[in-house]
Amino acid sequence: MKTVVVGAGPVGALAALYAAVRGHDVEIYELRPDIRDPSTAPLNTKSINLALSERGINSLRKTGLSDLADAVLADTVPMHGRMIHVRKHGEYVREAQQYDAHGRDLLAMDRTQLNRALIDHLHAMPNVKFFFKHKLIGVDFKKKSAWFENRTEKKDLLTQGPEFKLTFDLLIGADGAHSAVRNHLMKVVPMTYQQEYIDKLWCQFGVPTTSDGDFRIPPNYLHIWPADESMFIAIPNTDKTFTSTLFMSKEGFEELEASGKVVEYFSKNFPAVVPDLITEEDLKKQFVNNEHLPLISIKCTPYHYSDAGVIVGDAAHAMVPFYGQGMNAGLEDVRVLFDILDKYPSDRTRALNEYTKERTPDAQTINDLALGNYREMASDVKKPLYLLRKWVEETLYVHLPSLGWATQYSRVTFSNMRYSEVYQASQRQARILNIAVGLGLATVAGSTLLFAGNGGLHRAKMGVLRGICLAAQGAQRVIQG
Repeated sequence: MKTVVVGAGPVGALAALYAAVRGHDVEIYELRPDIRDPSTAPLNTKSINLALSERGINSLRKTGLSDLADAVLADTVPMHGRMIHVRKHGEYVREAQQYDAHGRDLLAMDRTQLNRALIDHLHAMPNVKFFFKHKLIGVDFKKKSAWFENRTEKKDLLTQGPEFKLTFDLLIGADGAHSAVRNHLMKVVPMTYQQEYIDKLWCQFGVPTTSDGDFRIPPNYLHIWPADESMFIAIPNTDKTFTSTLFMSKEGFEELEASGKVVEYFSKNFPAVVPDLITEEDLKKQFVNNEHLPLISIKCTPYHYSDAGVIVGDAAHAMVPFYGQGMNAGLEDVRVLFDILDKYPSDRTRALNEYTKERTPDAQTINDLALGNYREMASDVKKPLYLLRKWVEETLYVHLPSLGWATQYSRVTFSNMRYSEVYQASQRQARILNIAVGLGLATVAGSTLLFAGNGGLHRAKMGVLRGICLAAQGAQRVIQG
């Protein structure tokens, strides 16, 4: 069986690995140069760092290559939770918020490192061929034919090379949000398609090590400076630097570009970033030189045509980065796809139909959750009532396991439960929390929290917890349903 993969990013490379392990003849076509070539490094740095979680790790382990996951995980930094940087009563404070009540971590990783590890494994396989600097220019899914253009670099220009035709049994499109495969797929299937650019741009900043080569701030956290309409984050790297990202509206970027008051803005909204992480001069330089890039959200369905073609990853469901699931969802796509292909080894049409049917609601759910999570990261994380609700949910998660209670975040991040089922379970739990509020217990406790200081916080927590435990126990059938 000949499988052609378009796109050699992490999702495309993983799809090629799954196919190669099953004995397919695999050809991978990528428009960009080989990511492992040092001279191409500047082309491959425009990506928000990854937060690798259970779905991605599970997909790596299920390749059938025993050493792959361990090789990838060796280049990660554990993150125990969020570190929130705020001013309280005029003073700068850092407050840790654990990701998981059971102590599980996210793993920070550079996208390029993951990509290199996957490509290195592919290059060691005899049934895999790479074609870098090749552009897809046409597909006939009915005849299972594709046309590519061989591009070569000449000075700073990409010049057209000879076109050629190939045939395939299965074409997998893993060529990103602006997918050429999806574009050709739309010509032969009645695809529902929705694209949205949100009102936020992002700009990347590098945070160097200290003079003695150490991390500038505690490494085992995703650091967040929440400022409501803007946000600054910092994710650790294995070389003890941080990769940081500023999220702000287009108008906000334009105002800073016009005024030049970048340092003043950071000093006001993101305490201690300047000069503790980045010097004033370096901040201004990076703000000017680094691109201010848009964030896109894409939903579409179906993902396939007959038995001939299928799209995965951002080609099928590009999402904003605020839940840290974009890459994890893409890697999970590959596992789910090949699980279903294995289920129907002699009926690929049925397999691809089932893949679209199963994966569409899951992908669209995590797209929506990612869009909604910006507000939590940029604003809610510093609010007392959010922290109270988080504490209650995590306490129930730990102490009422018989009810199947778990936080939405833990299910998304530390399980392989389908995204659509995660959302349904979270909605059921939200109704139970609202029952407790309806009984008045949470309302009374919330008032204590707002007006009675530290002692009130403890009484509020105990009052809310007692109320919700009663409601949760009384609604056990609802949760289990």
